[in-house]
Amino acid sequence: MGRILVVEDEPDLRFMLRRVFTRAGHEVTEAGNGAAALALVHESPPDLVVTDIMMPVMDGVELIRRLRADPVTAAIPILSVSGDWHLAVNADAALAKPYKHAELLAVAEGLLREGRGTK
Repeated sequence: MGRILVVEDEPDLRFMLRRVFTRAGHEVTEAGNGAAALALVHESPPDLVVTDIMMPVMDGVELIRRLRADPVTAAIPILSVSGDWHLAVNADAALAKPYKHAELLAVAEGLLREGRGTK
């Protein structure tokens, strides 16, 4: 299964995302904002980033922009899960909150299978 980085500022939503993915057999790392996520990505690159858009410190739009601009991280698939999903420019997929857990898992696992390119 895949290594997923969940980036969400709301602790309850972060917990729910972790639970959905770990129950499906994935390894999950968590960050509460984009800046913390960037540090984790460079420490141990995930197979997929699942990010909210509206967060403090560094929002998901800036996180996605920085991941895409760095040749080391540009190929990592990104799934945006946000009420502001329309702002998820350059994400590989986007789900609007609220979403069904089965839909979240199906989209995430599709991205894991397809990848985004050569890593």
